[in-house]
This record gives sequence, structure tokens and C-alpha cells, in this order.
Amino acid sequence: MASAVAVLMIAAPAAAAGLPKAGTLVPGRSLGGVRLGESPSTIRAALGRFYGTCRSCARRTWYFTYRPFDKRGLAVEFERGRVSGVYTLWRPTGWHAPDKLRFGSTPLAVHLLVGATRTVTCGGYEALVRDGAHARTAYYLFAGRLWGFGLFRRGTPPCR
Repeated sequence: MASAVAVLMIAAPAAAAGLPKAGTLVPGRSLGGVRLGESPSTIRAALGRFYGTCRSCARRTWYFTYRPFDKRGLAVEFERGRVSGVYTLWRPTGWHAPDKLRFGSTPLAVHLLVGATRTVTCGGYEALVRDGAHARTAYYLFAGRLWGFGLFRRGTPPCR
């Protein structure tokens, strides 16, 4: 019996790396399964090797999208060889936060479900930020609606 289990484990294909079809924000903890402090090799194992690199970003930033040249996906920033920030690109379909908070929600819905936030004005959009013990969670608003999520080290400016 033990050898049959071992054969099944060896024969089972590894889970395919890539963006989740419906990523989740866990405030202060993770976004799309990515956690602050993870290494580049951990990110490649989770999200795959298909990513673009931002040439004009202040930090090393990888863009993971669903298809080549698609605008929707996830950006992962690194400082000193570790994830320092992660945020959605555009509005990836199906992504959400707890309590059914989804893209397109109003700022009032964000405040009611998230609690007290501070508004940071960015170029052409706003970020509602909430700081935890070690992380800053950002809820991005564009044209008065929830447009994206971000997770950064505590106190990091959310504008990108």
C-alpha cells in the first residue's frame, strides 16, 4: 500500500504556477497568495516564470499577467531581495477582499467593510490606506469606485 501511495505521489503532476483566477486580498497578510518578505524564487514557484520587468520603476518590479501584453494582473516589488510590495494591475476579473468587497464597490462600502482608512491622493486616483502592525493595505479608487488592491510594508507610500 505504501508503495502505491508513493507511486501516485510521484506520478501526480505539480500544481501549475500562475496567477490565481480569482485572487484574494487578505488585509495585512497577502494578495493573490503573495506575502511580504518572500524571495524571488518563491514568487517564481507560485506565479511562474512568465512575467515582465518594469524598466522605469524605482524598485525591481515584476508584472504577472494572464496573457502577453494584457493589462490585468499583479505587480510584485522587491527590495534587498525580498517582496516589499504587491498590487493589482488594472482590475483583474474575480479578485476580491473579505466580506464580498469587490472591484466596483463604492468608497462607502470600503469604509463600512474595512473600517477607518486614510485617503492618499495619487496622480489621477486615490488610495484608501489602513496600517497594521507590519503592513499597509491599500484600496485603490478610480472614478469613485474600487479599482485595485495593494499590500506594502507599513508606512510605504501607496502611489505607483
